[in-house]
Amino acid sequence: MDKLINNKIITTLICPVCKNDKFNQNTVITKRLSDEWNLSSLEENYINKQQGKFCTKCNSSLRSMTLANSILEYFKYNSCFKDFCQSKYKNKLNVLEVNEAGHLHRFLENFKNHQFAEYPNVDIQKLPYEDNIFDFIVHSDTLEHVEDSLLGLKECHRVLKSNGVLFYTIPIVYGRMTKLRDGLSDSYHGSQNENQGEDWKVITEYGADFWVEIFDAGFNEICISKLDDKASFAIIAKTRNKFSYKFDFIAFIRRLIQKLKSFKISYIILI
Repeated sequence: MDKLINNKIITTLICPVCKNDKFNQNTVITKRLSDEWNLSSLEENYINKQQGKFCTKCNSSLRSMTLANSILEYFKYNSCFKDFCQSKYKNKLNVLEVNEAGHLHRFLENFKNHQFAEYPNVDIQKLPYEDNIFDFIVHSDTLEHVEDSLLGLKECHRVLKSNGVLFYTIPIVYGRMTKLRDGLSDSYHGSQNENQGEDWKVITEYGADFWVEIFDAGFNEICISKLDDKASFAIIAKTRNKFSYKFDFIAFIRRLIQKLKSFKISYIILI
């Protein structure tokens, strides 16, 4: 988090990817995008920080750093993300990365069982993998470009193992509800220009109700992991235990009583 001390901006943030403590800031929101999304100056500021603040050592954006931090926290790993991807976990976990997760991609490649799914060769709405095979999935600012984002999340849920985890980010405008850009002018991320391709086109503008489609996709637990401030958070969506049978003691007792009552009635009739 940045603090103002003696009229100087002092950052207390440490990059969770490489442990660096020096950062630069770029402006990424153009007037065109701001107008298309009808952003306030406050919204511009925190989106610029999320997308434009980056580590001077590993070049990870604040968005990528937050995603890395969410993974470290989940696995209770006390060093940096770079080390995590070289740790004992690299041989244990099956990892699916859907499109490049920013500057985390080169570290995720260290996992022995790392699967990289890049559009258009692989479509998140129709993943070419069997059910229940990945321990965790990572994607960063991908869903807003997907025609059917709910279907994309359902596919992620399908290919995750029992108790598997999805780590991802999406751009969110907190002061409004989610809306589709149907009927609105085309809007693009990246260079914010049509010439870069339709896969950069924004389909969904996420708002405060972003969590609804996660539950609709079948996930049963959602966590929000914050690194710095509201400009920097990642979503952690967990699958339920797909195979375990939870013993319901109360239901068992009720069924037992019913059977005993039935047995008693049958016994009386026979007498």
